[in-house]
Amino acid sequence: MTERPYWKQFHTSWYSFFLCLWCTIITIHGNSQQNPPPQIAFVSDTQAPMWIEELVLKSNRNTEATKLIFAEIVKQRPQALFILGDVVSLGFKEKRWKNMDHYLSQCRNAGINVTGLLGNHDEMRYPRKGERVFQKRFVNHIRTGYIQIIDSIAVVLLNSNFSKLNSSDLQKQLTWLKETIKNLEDNPGVQAIIMTCHHAPYTNSKIVSSSIEVQRCFVPLFLQSGKCRLFITGHAHAFEHFIKGGKDFLVIGGGGGLHQPLAPSNDTLDDVAKNYKPMFHYLNLSRNRKELSVVSYFLRDDFSGMEKGNSFIIPIP
Repeated sequence: MTERPYWKQFHTSWYSFFLCLWCTIITIHGNSQQNPPPQIAFVSDTQAPMWIEELVLKSNRNTEATKLIFAEIVKQRPQALFILGDVVSLGFKEKRWKNMDHYLSQCRNAGINVTGLLGNHDEMRYPRKGERVFQKRFVNHIRTGYIQIIDSIAVVLLNSNFSKLNSSDLQKQLTWLKETIKNLEDNPGVQAIIMTCHHAPYTNSKIVSSSIEVQRCFVPLFLQSGKCRLFITGHAHAFEHFIKGGKDFLVIGGGGGLHQPLAPSNDTLDDVAKNYKPMFHYLNLSRNRKELSVVSYFLRDDFSGMEKGNSFIIPIP
């Protein structure tokens, strides 16, 4: 058998090399398109208005807005949805859960993992019964703090209903939080920590105040942790974005409750999203390598659908 010339062997080997390289690039590109980063959705204050609230604040098709927000979330199919309190107006009343049970069922049937935490409305009037009713819908809920980890992002869920926690429960939650943050800091599989509770540590709302208890109990640990990158709350029915200690604090109470007016930003509470004030909205978050992409989606004024609004990037150290 005649041996092929050297230059032909050289040509064939390089041809094979580039062919394999091209196939690898195509495969990687195709996989990146087929497997986008998991999306994590957050919404808060989805409760229907109470008649006494409407004596002070103006309603605007609020229950319809909540329905449209959940329809959009189901359409987008994030991997997980976190409801940050005030899920319904009176948590102890089963009939107040009728619409929400339908929305929760839609989400879960679509493969969305739904997690919740307690707001003040969920425990209003009869806190023990309210918690029992709440627990039936969110069976993994732990009233003194718990976590969910999605795509290397740890979401810490805290109970900021301090008036409903006795001294033992409060100490248990604080001890758990310190140990959890330390463990997450030492866990190489966790790249970022999102801290959440219902009551906002900072807000310019004219109806509710900034929570001094959240500032005292939760914020210091959040600021000290290198992996803690974002603090998300509700309670104030508006969208607000504050930067404290070089870190981001969001208020996203636009899930359907009555919209609350805001005082102008000041030197203490400068709202960097002062030009973005939608009435109804929810949050979407995803990780892209070494950064978090944060996007707020809002309901158009004519209720014709949801639209992308405020967005920003948070680097992951």
